[in-house]
Amino acid sequence: MSYRYFALIDDVRSEENIAQGLRVILSDLGMQERGNVGPLRLFSTNETPVLPVSGGGFLIGHLFRREDGSPAPHGGQDPVGLSPTHARKRILDSCWGDYVLMQPIEDDARGFTVMRDPSGGLPSIYSVRGRTGFITSDISLATAAGLYTKRIDWDFVSSCLVYPQQKTGRTALADVHELLPGCCLSVHGARVTTAPMWSPWNYVTTDNRRIDPAEARVDIRRNISLVVKALAETDRTVLLQLSGGLDSSIVGICLRDARASVKCGTMVTPVPGADERQYASLIAEALDTELHTTELRFEDARFDFVPPAHLASPSIMALQYAIDAALDALGNRLGVTSYFSGAGGDSVFCYLKTAAPAADAFRERGFALGHSSVHDLAQLHQCTLWKAGRLTLRKLLRTPSPPRKPDHTFIVPSRIAHGLGTHPWFDAPTDALPGDRERVFDLACSHAFRDGSPRGVRRRMRMPLLSQPVMEACLKAPSWMWFDGGRNRALARSAFAELLPQEILDRGSKGTFVNYTAAIYRRNVKPLRDFLLTGHLQSRGLINADVLKLFFQTELRPRDQSFMRIFDLAMIENWVRHQP
Repeated sequence: MSYRYFALIDDVRSEENIAQGLRVILSDLGMQERGNVGPLRLFSTNETPVLPVSGGGFLIGHLFRREDGSPAPHGGQDPVGLSPTHARKRILDSCWGDYVLMQPIEDDARGFTVMRDPSGGLPSIYSVRGRTGFITSDISLATAAGLYTKRIDWDFVSSCLVYPQQKTGRTALADVHELLPGCCLSVHGARVTTAPMWSPWNYVTTDNRRIDPAEARVDIRRNISLVVKALAETDRTVLLQLSGGLDSSIVGICLRDARASVKCGTMVTPVPGADERQYASLIAEALDTELHTTELRFEDARFDFVPPAHLASPSIMALQYAIDAALDALGNRLGVTSYFSGAGGDSVFCYLKTAAPAADAFRERGFALGHSSVHDLAQLHQCTLWKAGRLTLRKLLRTPSPPRKPDHTFIVPSRIAHGLGTHPWFDAPTDALPGDRERVFDLACSHAFRDGSPRGVRRRMRMPLLSQPVMEACLKAPSWMWFDGGRNRALARSAFAELLPQEILDRGSKGTFVNYTAAIYRRNVKPLRDFLLTGHLQSRGLINADVLKLFFQTELRPRDQSFMRIFDLAMIENWVRHQP
């Protein structure tokens, strides 16, 4: 089972009322009372670890020591002797894991804080109204307990149409918020605030910047190996999703040293483009295990399915639905405890597709390194040195771009309530380098990966490359180091060069599901058209019906991926249709 918890904020009702009502309801849902932090009363499943914390409070999930990856009860300290503030700092500095931390506030018997770990390994959504409310891993627990009735926040939905799957702390449910990774929620009576406790910007500073690529490689390899091993030995039986690319291959090769039973799975489709068995099998062989292959049929990719009840916002498209269902079925058949993925590798390994890394090299290290980085950029993108230099100069001179560009395709702009919401990682320092801006913004977008994998509700969903130690080690390496020699993810490749098969190390790209998704679109043009033109988005005037009709009448050109926007809209429409 995955982590499931529910914490009731009740500074008004008596404990007797709680005992008579909520405790019984939550018990029927498999939740047992674990204790309280001031007015915060915690319930969780028996399978969810709950640890006492120095200074009071609880840590939900798993915590590991940073130096060796061993379990860290009490945050690595004795359960007494530290204040809540110092205990929280100690956990962030000396430990890591997938967890939510709940603590009392010093000098405030009715106050408390809730911090979500920087990786976002456990879901954390909350609703606080006055002196009551809840914090939970799953909104369906609140609805089942009668503490929340779902209502759509249409302002957020309209923004979601323009910035799909962008997390900002709001959700598509009215009065329900998400505690973002690395952030802390503080509740003092009726006063509710949030603040970042961990920020990627702290690791791209001059003081933390790696100068020697060899040191960066050692640090990256050590932390990835440590994290993968610790998580696998905690779960004991894991299913690794192998895409054939570098990221999942690195996670896979690190599983070789873990005391765990490792199963491997990969996907193929009826059309060319996604078959990665040639490369995925190399990692399965290295792990001395079978590669389980699942074919995704055309009918498996649905856009009109019932979304998981725990989702507070639209997040699953047709392709994700098909992949998730296939891996969930394989996990059931193999009896695994958790799913392992290389998700987040593009962001963590600084896979930028712009000239920003070369601009960073010029800004921070001068002409010689900047000129060398332009050469690397030209080699990577197979363009002329002149073009690479021109694009680098443009990056140096232009005003920084916003974190994300809006997509108004098929949308009526005048009906959009607001723009891109706030995210603490969007608050870049004024002297931030272009490449650092782009990779930190990419990290903020990577939070959506977990919501797109609902199988993580039934089993633990491990994304080691998004763990705190790995993010920190990778952020410390300057952006230009990741393109050395004209190779993307260069530091990751060289860090694991002795372990990975040469065929994988030499790859510059990997398979794609674009052909499969395009085939799904072509087979479902009429159903998709009817779905969107007779739905809630249309009835509220949010989508431009005339433009949409014209698009559905137009034949796709070769390599045209504009149809992907249709699946964005269908994802949102589908979620909306299944709300009360």
